[in-house]
Amino acid sequence: MLLAKTLSSSTFKLALIAIGTFGVIVSVIFSYVYLSTSSYVRSRSDRAIMTEYLNLQGAYERSGRDGLITLIQQRVANKSFADNVYILVDPSLAILAGNLKAWPSTVAAARGWTEFRAPETLPNATNRPLLRAILETFPSGDRLLVGTDISDLDRFADQIKTAVISIVALIFVLAAVASILVTRRTVGRIESINATSRAIMLSGLDKRIPLRGTHDEWDRVAENLNLMLDRIETLMGEVKQVSDNVAHDLRTPLTRMRGRLEKAYHGPRLSEDDQSLIGDTIADLDVVLRIFSSLTRIAQIETRARKQAFRIVNLAEIAGEVVELYDAAAEQDGTRLIVVGDPEVLVTGDRDLIFDAIANLVDNAIKHGRAGGQVVVANENIDGRPVISIADDGPGIPADQYEQVFKRFYRLEHSRYTPGNGLGLSLVAAVARLHGARIEMHDTSPGLKLTLWFSGPAG
Repeated sequence: MLLAKTLSSSTFKLALIAIGTFGVIVSVIFSYVYLSTSSYVRSRSDRAIMTEYLNLQGAYERSGRDGLITLIQQRVANKSFADNVYILVDPSLAILAGNLKAWPSTVAAARGWTEFRAPETLPNATNRPLLRAILETFPSGDRLLVGTDISDLDRFADQIKTAVISIVALIFVLAAVASILVTRRTVGRIESINATSRAIMLSGLDKRIPLRGTHDEWDRVAENLNLMLDRIETLMGEVKQVSDNVAHDLRTPLTRMRGRLEKAYHGPRLSEDDQSLIGDTIADLDVVLRIFSSLTRIAQIETRARKQAFRIVNLAEIAGEVVELYDAAAEQDGTRLIVVGDPEVLVTGDRDLIFDAIANLVDNAIKHGRAGGQVVVANENIDGRPVISIADDGPGIPADQYEQVFKRFYRLEHSRYTPGNGLGLSLVAAVARLHGARIEMHDTSPGLKLTLWFSGPAG
């Protein structure tokens, strides 16, 4: 089944196209090498034949037929010219001189180059050799053929041709095998991802794509997909937690409202008691509405629908307004609320959302700080980056809880009886993500310092 998928995959088809293109290029290159080599070898042989032919032609011009016959007889007798063939015939093809017993029947041309098999075995050859020769017909009608045995050259060219064909065929075979193996590996990894995806659809998000430890691009893809699955599982867990927390937090005020309304329904009508009951019910409804309003606001921020309201704002100015708003509440708890730092810290963002985020941080610092303590709001430009921090001197937050407190409805054990719904820091985190800001938390012993590092200077 895997082989069938391999052969039908687009990767294998592309590999075949690449092999075909590469094979054509290699074939052209090797064909050129073969033709160049063969041409070079034959050109050397032709030069030697032409030199000998010119010598014989010169003898004919100087001494006539008798001088040419004498020179041919000397060449035939000389072992240095054993690979050469000579034949001189008269117009009737009667042999006048040479080492061939007859004029080759396959040679009909009057002059020029020719190749033919010797009509008989030459003295130094074991079979009929392949000869290459030049022909000439003199004015008297005599015909001269001068050539040489090129069997070795021909065998050499054949060997080159065979090697070229073998190499091209081997390249095609190896390329095809490599393509199948590579495509099979690719299809195998894809199938592994598909199998995990099907398992996730059937059983849930607890499955992960297996890694092979090769640290190649497929392992990196698998790692990223596993991280994505981890993130999805975390988000799904947070959604479940939010649902559970919403159900838990709304159950109490809704139960109280139902009890009061049932009591009022069955009891006598007393104006003062009715007014008190209605007031308490309205207060509980306000709590419920605030929870839903906070959830809706966080959802809007996380969809990044507010980015069109971005403009250059001054963090120091916003922080001053927040401190002024919470100054009275701080005085009631005996807390000293101050602003320090640069008078101008510019950032590009949504002024209202930044105000809400700073307000939530200041409100938390006042509520959870030490009674009679101090809350410091600092605005700074650090290395060209706008930064705002809020520090208190309360009990702080355990380091292992830093990530947890930004989840919706999450509340620390010591703050469960403090007014609030556990959505303040979730809103701060959503605003920070929208503005590309980084949140840092540090234990100041005593107290906690939370810092917002915005992504860069305003511009």
